[in-house]
Amino acid sequence: MSELDSATQPPTVDAPREHAQADANRTAGLNKISRLPWVWIVTVVSFLALTGSSGFRAVPGVMMDPLHMEFGWSHASIATAASVNMVLYGAVSPFAASWMEKYGIRPVVTTALLLIAAGSALPTFMTAPWQLTLYWGVLVGVGSGAIALAFVGTVTNRWFTRRRGLITGILTAGSTAGQLLFLPLLAWLVDNTSWRIASFTVAGAALAVVPLIMFFIREHPKDVGQRPFGEDPVTSTKDDTIEVPEARQATSEPEYNPLGVTGAFRVLLAAGRTRPFWMLFSGFAICGATTTGLVQTHFIPAAGDHMMPQTTAASLLAMAGLFDLVGTVASGWLTDRFNARVLLFAYYGLRGVSLLVLPSLFAKTATPSMLLFAIFYGLDWVATVPPTMALCQERYGSASAVVFGWLWTAHQVGAGAAAILAGTVRDQLGDYAMAWYGAGALCVLAAFLALAIGRNTTPTPRAAPSRPKEAV
Repeated sequence: MSELDSATQPPTVDAPREHAQADANRTAGLNKISRLPWVWIVTVVSFLALTGSSGFRAVPGVMMDPLHMEFGWSHASIATAASVNMVLYGAVSPFAASWMEKYGIRPVVTTALLLIAAGSALPTFMTAPWQLTLYWGVLVGVGSGAIALAFVGTVTNRWFTRRRGLITGILTAGSTAGQLLFLPLLAWLVDNTSWRIASFTVAGAALAVVPLIMFFIREHPKDVGQRPFGEDPVTSTKDDTIEVPEARQATSEPEYNPLGVTGAFRVLLAAGRTRPFWMLFSGFAICGATTTGLVQTHFIPAAGDHMMPQTTAASLLAMAGLFDLVGTVASGWLTDRFNARVLLFAYYGLRGVSLLVLPSLFAKTATPSMLLFAIFYGLDWVATVPPTMALCQERYGSASAVVFGWLWTAHQVGAGAAAILAGTVRDQLGDYAMAWYGAGALCVLAAFLALAIGRNTTPTPRAAPSRPKEAV
C-alpha cells in the first residue's frame, strides 16, 4: 500500500491508543515546561532587555559636543532633540502598560526595540537639526518609552506577589547597568573613531535583545502552569481576574478597565481624584528634571567648561552608574522593610544637598571630592523608583503599572524641561551654575512633597477584570 493510500484509509482500532499516547506526550512536554524556573527566566530576560535598550541614555551627553563641532548647531538645539526624547519617553509609558495588558509583552517590547535601533542608526545620515529631533526625539523616544518602567511594573505585578520592591530595584538597575556598560564605551568610540560608529553600536545592542524577548518572555505564570512568586496556593484565584489588595476590595468606587488607550485615560481620571497621585506626580517630575534632564544630559558638557576631558567626565558618570546599580537594588530591599514616604524624603533631600555643592567641585581633573560626589549621587540616582512604585501598588492595586506610567510621564516631562532650560542657561549665562542651584532647591521641595503624601487610609478604585491575549 502506498503512502497516499495509507493516508486515505479510515482509522484503525489502534487510533484511539495513538491519540492517547500523543496526548500523554503533550502533557509530559507541558509538565517539563512548567518545571522550568520561568519566574527567574522572565526576570533575567527583562533585565537584559532593559540593559540593551538603555544604550541611548548615554548618547546625548557624549555626542552633544561632537555634533556641535561638526554641524555648528547650538547646545540648545541639540538639547531640544534630547528633550523631545525625554518627553515622549514618559508620555508613551502609561499607554505601553495598557498595550502590554491588551496585546502582550512580547509584541510591544519587540516593536520598541526595533524603533530604538532605527532611531539610533538613522542620525548617521542626517544633515539638519529637525532630523535629529525626529530620530532621537520621536523614534527613540517612543521606543524607549514603551520599554521603560511601565514594563518593570507589568512584570513585577504579573510574576511576583512578594519581594516586589527588591525585584523592582533589580529590574530598574538594568537600565543603570546599560549606562555603566555603554557610557565609557561610547565616549571611547567618539574620541577614537567617530560618533557615527557609536550610533551604530547603540542600534546593534537594541537589536541583539530581540531574539531573547521572542523566545524567552512569557506573558503570565499560568501560561506555563505556575503561580506568581510568593503567592499562597490556598488563596490564589482560579480565573485570570486581576487581584487587588484586600484593603480595596470593599470599595464602593466604580471599577475601571486599564486596557487600551482609553483605559489609560480612565486610570488617569480615577487616580487624579486622589491627593497622593499629585504629590507623587510633582515629586517624580522633579526627580526627572534633576537626573535625566540635568545631570545625564549636561554633566559632561559642564565638566568640559572646566577643561575636564570628555573621557574623564564620562568615566565619572559611569562610576555614578555603578553605584546607582547598588543603590537601586538596596533601595528595593529597603522598600520591602521601611516606610516608602520616609525613604523618598531622605533620597530627595540628600540629592538636593549634593547638587547645591556640585558647582564648587568641577576642576580639570577628577578630584577626590568629585569622586565622592559621583559615588553619593550614583547611590541616590534611581533609588526613588522602588518606593514610588511601592506607593502606587499600595494605593492603586492592579492598575498601579498604568498609574506609574503616568508618573513616569511626569518624570520625563520634567527631564525634558530641565534639558532645554539648562542648555538655555548655558548659552545665555556662559555656565551651568544657576541650573545646579535651581535643581538642588527643587529636590528639597520634592522631599517635603513625599512626606505630604500621608498614610494610606482611604480605599481607592479597583481595576475591572482583564483578560490579556494568551501567549505561550
